[in-house]
Amino acid sequence: MKKILFLCTGNSCRSQMAEGWARHFKGEAYDIYSAGLEAHGLNPNAVRVMAEAAVDISRHRSKTVDALRDVDFDVVFTVCGHADETCPAFLRQAKVVHVGFDDPPKLAAAAKTDDEALDHYRRVRDEIKAFCQSLEQFM
Repeated sequence: MKKILFLCTGNSCRSQMAEGWARHFKGEAYDIYSAGLEAHGLNPNAVRVMAEAAVDISRHRSKTVDALRDVDFDVVFTVCGHADETCPAFLRQAKVVHVGFDDPPKLAAAAKTDDEALDHYRRVRDEIKAFCQSLEQFM
């Protein structure tokens, strides 16, 4: 079974949502992981908007890519520019594909209400969902 990694800076939001969606749609076809260059903790708003879409990521944990050094990945999807620019060399043995998504926490920082903030998370969640539905084209 092919192994897929979604890599982001902090493994708190975008990579976690991508892991959740990929497991939801393709979990029987691929081994799916997420990690960060750092571990910032699981973003509660990411958990919340994924739950709205009936995908539970509440048991995920934020981890660094170093925790997965022993996994031989077939494909690494970098979901933010920083992860793409600084992807560790040991991951470059896999096929690396950059698919950047906006950073919901950064966008939500200027929101005037909780609903407005969550709308940023929802938009990115839905963009990641659409991407994860078509993973085969990158395999």
